[in-house]
Amino acid sequence: MSKSGMEGEKYRSYLHGEGEQNTNWRYGAPPNYDVVNKLFEDERTKVWPPGSLEEKVQNLVKTWEMEIFHKASLDDFKSVDTDKFTFGLNGRKPLNMMEIKELGGGYNPHLQTSLPEELRCYDPYKETAESSHRAFITTFPRGFALEVLKVYTGPPEIVYKFRHWGYNEGPFKGHAPTGELVEFFGIAIFEVDEEMKIGKVEFFYDRGELLGGLLKGATMDSSALEAASSCPVLRNTG
Repeated sequence: MSKSGMEGEKYRSYLHGEGEQNTNWRYGAPPNYDVVNKLFEDERTKVWPPGSLEEKVQNLVKTWEMEIFHKASLDDFKSVDTDKFTFGLNGRKPLNMMEIKELGGGYNPHLQTSLPEELRCYDPYKETAESSHRAFITTFPRGFALEVLKVYTGPPEIVYKFRHWGYNEGPFKGHAPTGELVEFFGIAIFEVDEEMKIGKVEFFYDRGELLGGLLKGATMDSSALEAASSCPVLRNTG
């Protein structure tokens, strides 16, 4: 994958540089990844050689996540073929870009569920992109780091194993923070074209591994929750 646009950012393309001068950022400005990059560098279990397939895949995934979460206009997406793109989770019917938008974007497509409504500690069908993003940057103030653990096949169909992790240092859905490590593992498939633009992604993981770790803390009253979750901007993320 080309490093075009990686000025000022070690792991993500299309965040800074001339090509992003007119980008419409969802939260008003480009995100700052300094905090989560430190978490990643301090606690990753794999350090891939520069230029390796594993490093290229890891950077591609981080770039894709950045664009999906932070770019408001599809015209500004450079890692994705937006006309063809679909997102699949655990064998569900794939979502196209319009369906992702209708679901609210953000974390919501990643947390789809068939649980009865009364059993959903996090309901992706009721959250907006903003409320979803606020919930997770509040509970993970140091970000939600990602590393690629293994790449099984390379382009055009990339299959890899990943780890996502962070520390529950802020409240989540009425539960007090525990300070504990929260992590989950999964498998993903990315289909890319000759320009390394992503046309299809499929993820396989247990969302309960993530959400279960965020519900261990004691329940909080509404005033304490509001004070703990106040945030002037929504720019820092994992």
